[in-house]
Amino acid sequence: MANDAIGTIALDNANDVALADRLKNGREQILAELRKLIIGQEEVIEQVLLTLFVGGNSIIVGVPGLAKTLLIHTIAQVLDLKFSRIQFTPDLMPSDITGTDIIQEDAGTGRRGMVFAPGPIFANIVLADEVNRTPPKTQAALLEAMQEHRVTVQGRTYTLQEPFYVFATQNPIELEGTYPLPEAQLDRFMFEILIEHLKEEEELEVIRSTTGILAPVFSHAVTGPDLIAFQKLVRRVPVSESVLRYAVALTRMSRPSKNGSSPDFVKKWIAYGASPRAAQFLVLGAKARALTKGRYHVSFEDIQALAHPVLRHRVLTNFHAESEGKTKAEMVDLLLNAVPVPSSGM
Repeated sequence: MANDAIGTIALDNANDVALADRLKNGREQILAELRKLIIGQEEVIEQVLLTLFVGGNSIIVGVPGLAKTLLIHTIAQVLDLKFSRIQFTPDLMPSDITGTDIIQEDAGTGRRGMVFAPGPIFANIVLADEVNRTPPKTQAALLEAMQEHRVTVQGRTYTLQEPFYVFATQNPIELEGTYPLPEAQLDRFMFEILIEHLKEEEELEVIRSTTGILAPVFSHAVTGPDLIAFQKLVRRVPVSESVLRYAVALTRMSRPSKNGSSPDFVKKWIAYGASPRAAQFLVLGAKARALTKGRYHVSFEDIQALAHPVLRHRVLTNFHAESEGKTKAEMVDLLLNAVPVPSSGM
């Protein structure tokens, strides 16, 4: 099969096709359950679900009061997964996240010994609330769990139960006394998900529903084992050479070139560009998005649709951009305009 024959690509067997249909239908069922409590925020919910289907972690940025915690907690309820919320504060210690060894007496023998007491990281979905309010040492404990899906305490390694996800939140307006995540740590998050104020009618519906009696009962159409199967399926979705090259080109274009061959806007406004991990998440997210749309192949539009949440926290602008009021979102738009879509696309 030719590399560019993306229109003819299909999954390997009938089981894969059936699982793909289950993913698409499962997404619709999850959305129906979420709508019992969550109003609006379609794009935010889509990016959260793509994070789950890929098996990544994402950071959610928004001012207080926009239901960031409610959204993630509700998703955990809908999926029947163990949820844990960690409120990050300046005095939070790594052991407050991972757990620690404690002295415990054996009721049978009366002997005392060290027993591991798991911390809140031992859950399926962990909400790291205001992750930038805790020192780097504590942030690192969370990031190790994100990357390795395990924690090390007193020389012993403990594996976290699958599926395992971390959703971190940041408040963009209260930055005094915070510890901003370094770019290398931000790079570990699949998406930067921006959550904004609702439209007027949606906000009216929120006020109407939340000021009355609200006790929704959720059905669990999709559960943890389903998500693990979906994650494996996503990685089996084929991608044409031209789509891969397009994702890589977007990522590479964001990096200022040492030989001066970068576009003018990159040389003028971008200090550091995206790492190869950005291209990986572009492709993985595009695979999951294609499946949710009922397609068994990845299109250029899938890559373009995810460029902003994947790239905006990975493109570091310089002083000139800040002084001229240029945003990271504008940089991503310029990248999309500068990288041509291969003519062999759909």
